[in-house]
Amino acid sequence: MSSISSILDSHPGDRAAIIVPDGPTVTYGHLRNEVSRLAGLLTGAGVQPGRPVSIVLGNDVEFMTTFLAVAGAGAVAAPLNPAYTAAEFEFFMEDADSQLAILHPSEHASGAEHASREAASKLGIKTADAWLDGETVKLSIAGRELTATGDPASPRTDATALFLHTSGTTSRPKGVPLTHGNLLASLRNIAETYGLTGTDVAMVVMPLFHVHGLIGVALSTLASGGTIVLPPRFSASSFWQIQRQTGATWYSGVPTIHKILVDRADIDGAPTKSFRFIRSCSAPMSPAAIAAVEARFGAPFLEAYGMTEASHQMSSNPMPPGDRRPGTAGAGTGVGVSIRDESGAELAPGQQGEVCVSGPNVTHGYANNPEANATAFWGEWFRTGDQGVLTVDGYLTLTGRLKELINRAGEKISPLEVDEALLGHPAVAEAVSFAVPDPMYGECVHAAVVLSGEATEDDIKAFCAEKLAPFKVPDAIYIAQELPRTATGKIQRRHVAAKFAG
Repeated sequence: MSSISSILDSHPGDRAAIIVPDGPTVTYGHLRNEVSRLAGLLTGAGVQPGRPVSIVLGNDVEFMTTFLAVAGAGAVAAPLNPAYTAAEFEFFMEDADSQLAILHPSEHASGAEHASREAASKLGIKTADAWLDGETVKLSIAGRELTATGDPASPRTDATALFLHTSGTTSRPKGVPLTHGNLLASLRNIAETYGLTGTDVAMVVMPLFHVHGLIGVALSTLASGGTIVLPPRFSASSFWQIQRQTGATWYSGVPTIHKILVDRADIDGAPTKSFRFIRSCSAPMSPAAIAAVEARFGAPFLEAYGMTEASHQMSSNPMPPGDRRPGTAGAGTGVGVSIRDESGAELAPGQQGEVCVSGPNVTHGYANNPEANATAFWGEWFRTGDQGVLTVDGYLTLTGRLKELINRAGEKISPLEVDEALLGHPAVAEAVSFAVPDPMYGECVHAAVVLSGEATEDDIKAFCAEKLAPFKVPDAIYIAQELPRTATGKIQRRHVAAKFAG
């Protein structure tokens, strides 16, 4: 395979590639034809190779087909969270220099999705509507269905295939370009780690705009010839019925999802013998919670460690009979993992330092951000910003985050982005957001503010809801006379968190 669109090529045409509960089943043969046809239509519509196309769609056939078609046309797929606000869409589309935005038709779009059309219009970006007609995905621009076709240029392995953003603690979200080669290397690593084959059926419960759902589950399954099950969203009440109907052999989720499923297991009639394995990523899970999932669902629970800059997976606990070690992130999965000190020197096993990774899955650098790139690498080693310790036999335990990202159910939130929204309120003079442990989401967002005018907590939350996606809006806002400072006058988030939420 030389490009991400070629992952479909070698699988039997009559095998199911995508199952939509209460919807169509799409075979590999049909999916190949659809991807090729749509790539031609996009080329015929003037989509240029090498430039991003924003995709604002849900977990559906339209997303998977247009994603692969954009890549097949030599353009760059740039998925975005449909829940973003107009301001967020505007930032992400402009930062990516999107040439086109693929959206649901207006009559089928949610209120939040209308914001993407508003942002594209403001930026002068053309929009294409994508909808499913039977098993055929249709595209239209300016109300006219696309029919003219072009001859797409085959993308090179070193060409960018995917453009995502990752939140930072010292800047606005950074653009992460991932090449076809980066993605293919990651898919191989994931498939080899879990022994994925054409007999596997994966339930996709994570959003496809996120590397966890897209690369960790959907693309890795399609690359190995398996079947993906695409419910429109995670629903605990229908989860086990869908699993039984489709014969799903595995799923991957964040701790929030696992906790919901195990808490409701008896009510929902969950089986005591279920999946071939259950995977967890994007946030840590306690050994006790892992044991509860394994005992109730009769399946090995495998914790993994991933990030956008590494095309998702970097390490994982192994399949049986390998040594699963709850509370660890497992060992490197075709990825070099090293612990380094503040000067970049490698530390011995057992010593705590910064987790660094290297391999063909790792991005070559952030887009148009020389300052970030100057500090993101030590030679070939990418600095994750996470603290950890390696054992002699290569198992990684994460001990903290050097970066101050707030990890809410696997969604990484930049506190500076939340601060910026808070400070936009005319009555807020100072603002500091921070992470607070949460039994359901792992962490949630809290903030402390100093006011210069009249405002209530609800006023400020409502204001933030106009600027931020719902999961970024602080769950609690503490109104204070002053914020704690160090002896030199600096505000440190951990001190603020300890004072107001400790």
